[in-house]
Amino acid sequence: MVMIVGVRFRPAGRVYYFDPAGKDPGKGQFVIVETARGIEAGRVVIAPRQVVAAELADVPKPILRLATEDDLRQLLAFKSKEKNALVKCAQRVEFYRLPMKLVEAEYTYDGSRLTFYFTAEERVDFRALVRDLAAQFRTRIELRQIGARDQAKLLGGVGPCGKTLCCSSWLTEFGVVSIKMAKEQGLPLNPSKISGVCGRLMCCLAYENDQYIDAKHGLPAVGAFVTTPSGLGKVVNINVIKRAVEVMLESGATIQVPVNEVEAPKRSGGVECSVGSGNCCKTKRPATEREKGGPSSAQGENRLN
Repeated sequence: MVMIVGVRFRPAGRVYYFDPAGKDPGKGQFVIVETARGIEAGRVVIAPRQVVAAELADVPKPILRLATEDDLRQLLAFKSKEKNALVKCAQRVEFYRLPMKLVEAEYTYDGSRLTFYFTAEERVDFRALVRDLAAQFRTRIELRQIGARDQAKLLGGVGPCGKTLCCSSWLTEFGVVSIKMAKEQGLPLNPSKISGVCGRLMCCLAYENDQYIDAKHGLPAVGAFVTTPSGLGKVVNINVIKRAVEVMLESGATIQVPVNEVEAPKRSGGVECSVGSGNCCKTKRPATEREKGGPSSAQGENRLN
């Protein structure tokens, strides 16, 4: 077992684990730690606790010390300078005519490093800009290119649902989101309907995708022929939430039927086809009464075919 403490450096940012090193920081308290980017100040979000060593990817580094009042005053002082730094950097970007859009400026708690986040369509040669900014701010300068989702996470905003963006409020890492998820949930494949403020597919498409896949098990596939209380018809749509299907009858009318009232039609010889099994009923319409020698509507046959 290993004692660890969880530290976060940005709101809704990733949680990093450190060794308390005999200290007992409380949740919400700031600590000074050493990271790959240097000495930084972070907020404790997970109080000290024991975990299995195998659960950790690397050996956690020790906490250097608890943040003092002077550290916090220094942190706030440099935080207040970030907007001004962003304006000055934007002026130098315009001077060098670089194809980049600045998003945010971030000081470390002691001002030893100043990081500028930006977006760009392609790689940018900003070496001259870095030298200029280093001479102007007299500190270590870092320019970091980010994507559209990271930009939305940094700037924040309100999503189409009317709530604060997930990425800026609680989502710590971006998962894989694909257009297949929208198809599984029967959503309109309209970019304006399934895209977030970042212009990418909405992260929430992945939240219920597995549940939709499980719920669709046993439901007839779109295009399958089924028997309903109103007669034979073809499935044209599936409502997973209501556990119902929309069926177009031979007359051309479309009705919504609960799944428990739908049956698979029988082929000649009395063999029953399994609903949604991907067999002949999914692509081939069963024989009508007319084809069997009985009365039927040719117009209805054409509609179903």
